Amino acid sequence: MLTGIVSSTYKLIIGLVVGVAANTTLLAATPKIDATALTIIGYHEITDRKDALIPSYAVTSQQFSEHLDWLKNNGYHFINVDQLIKAHEGKYSLPNKPVLLTVDDGYQSFYQNAYPIIRAKKVPVVLAVVGSWLEPKESQKVDFGGEAISRDKILSWKELKEMQSSGLVEIASHSYHLHQGIVGNPQGNLEPAAITRIYDSASKSYESDEHYQSRIFQDLKKNNDLLKSHGLRSPRVMVWPYGRYNMQLVQTAKQLGMPITITLDDGADHAKQPLQNMSRILVQGNMSTSALAQEIKNRELNLNDNNRPQKIMHVDLDYIYDPDPQQQERNLGNLLDRINAMGVNTVYLQAFSDPDANGSADMVYFPNRHIPMRADLFNRVAWQIQTRTPVQRLYAWMPLLAWELPKTDPVSKDLVETQQAKTGEHLNMGYIRLSPFSPDARQTIKEIYQDLAKSTPFDGLLFHDDVTLSDYEDASPNALAAYAKQGLPTDLAEIRSNDAELQKWTAYKTNYLDDFAMQLAAEVRQYQPYLLTARNLYAQVALNPYAENWYAQSLEQSLNRYDFTAIMAMPYMEQSKNSNQFYTDILNRVKKYPNGIKKTVMELQAINWRNDQKVPSEEMAETIKSLYQQGAMHVAYYPDDPIKGHPDVEIMHKAFALKSPQLVP
Repeated sequence: MLTGIVSSTYKLIIGLVVGVAANTTLLAATPKIDATALTIIGYHEITDRKDALIPSYAVTSQQFSEHLDWLKNNGYHFINVDQLIKAHEGKYSLPNKPVLLTVDDGYQSFYQNAYPIIRAKKVPVVLAVVGSWLEPKESQKVDFGGEAISRDKILSWKELKEMQSSGLVEIASHSYHLHQGIVGNPQGNLEPAAITRIYDSASKSYESDEHYQSRIFQDLKKNNDLLKSHGLRSPRVMVWPYGRYNMQLVQTAKQLGMPITITLDDGADHAKQPLQNMSRILVQGNMSTSALAQEIKNRELNLNDNNRPQKIMHVDLDYIYDPDPQQQERNLGNLLDRINAMGVNTVYLQAFSDPDANGSADMVYFPNRHIPMRADLFNRVAWQIQTRTPVQRLYAWMPLLAWELPKTDPVSKDLVETQQAKTGEHLNMGYIRLSPFSPDARQTIKEIYQDLAKSTPFDGLLFHDDVTLSDYEDASPNALAAYAKQGLPTDLAEIRSNDAELQKWTAYKTNYLDDFAMQLAAEVRQYQPYLLTARNLYAQVALNPYAENWYAQSLEQSLNRYDFTAIMAMPYMEQSKNSNQFYTDILNRVKKYPNGIKKTVMELQAINWRNDQKVPSEEMAETIKSLYQQGAMHVAYYPDDPIKGHPDVEIMHKAFALKSPQLVP
């Protein structure tokens, strides 16, 4: 049995390997396959024993042999690392349907069960080994994810040298001692050592950037040196433990002579693309040949989890927070129970705190340089959701501009300003926002996002509804100077009175805001490379094209620039007289755009904020049913109240279950 980080993180990566049931109808309807796509397949144990070290990822030698035969018989060609590197350099043409096989961890069963098959079939394989598991002598024990196992369960140096000499087995690095969990938060969660800043409970502080970088460098270098000292070639391939990595790791691996880095991300690979961050199919325990075949076809057809209907719970961490740590843990337990029972597969998780409910972030739930931390809670909740529930994607919900910085911070004065308007004309967005046209404000916001990204692993960013400027905003000095550079008047009333200038101004602000969001996403991708983006969009922008001028938001541009657009389909908030028509009108507008349905989330409200009354669970369920019937693919609701138990779990589970979880071409 595995314990701690190993069992938790292998649960986490199960969510990356989905849709394994064969679907011949799908393939017949979508015959166009990219024959140049490179397929990378990842195995762990090949064993006929029932007491496998990781049963969830073990296949028998017969299954392994059948996989190889199926690949060969269906036109796939096995390649080695030399061929891959030469193809990337333009010195070699890969055959059609190339396949690179990888096996992780270096179990002794590989030599016993897989190597004879590989040798008989002349199939090249990349074998990733963990130095700290190889170093103990034969009589010693190996620390295997917190469990002591016999050294003879791991490959010997003699076996490794023999296999490398065959020319069929490329020895790769799986790190020296990063295949373990380290304490990643005050609550004591064990998280992947390669991407986690160590939390020191004595000093109540996190590992510095400098110490983290040094630790990673020394670990990868130590593994390479160890392999070389035992007569093995210095690795050219780095396979990240648990599939978790960041761009600092990638650069360090490259610096140490490992240009190929392999992950567990979704999507197909090509030899002409960068050799870093190559994705692969993770083989699950006893995976059938048909299931593996479907996974390969999904990659070749560019089908991944983005093609799966998202059933989304939008969680407000202010409900979970409590000054009493024990009560806070009970609140978290209630939330996890609700997620497990609800049938959701995606969570939007609040990373900021807004206790006065004014729409602006007064505090955050992660350590950072600029704004008070209410509690070090985001990491704890995010990790528990990722490892204790079936959720496949977790997004950090963050403001773009709505930061209420401490008054002692000079940047707190760089706010979005509204130019004086006539009585009845003024459109106030209702919350404090930093001006995106202030260089100091942009830098501060960028650093807040950097601190979030390095503190916690997550899959996506959901930008708050503050990615907006009204047609009376921004009138701050920096904003007016920016407009002047675009040839626009600095009198906003003059702009509004001229339709051509109004459209130019709206387009400029819309692009400027979205550009800034994409810049922040790029910063986060240094730590979360496979990051998805989503944004909240006001319903009026989808219902009334002229509303783009009111909000500096564009439905078409949002669909093009973000992975997902979460339209706040909230008729009570919009004071719609006919809620059914309200939803239908939004969907009809979305359907006019290519992939509009696939990239749109219909986000429902669970509370009528105009009277602070709950929207009945039955009404929410009927709305979800109606949306599905009209073709909606992704549905969310906000907020989930785990304290009062609203909406009702059983009712919502039945509603979400109406939509199949299968991939949609």
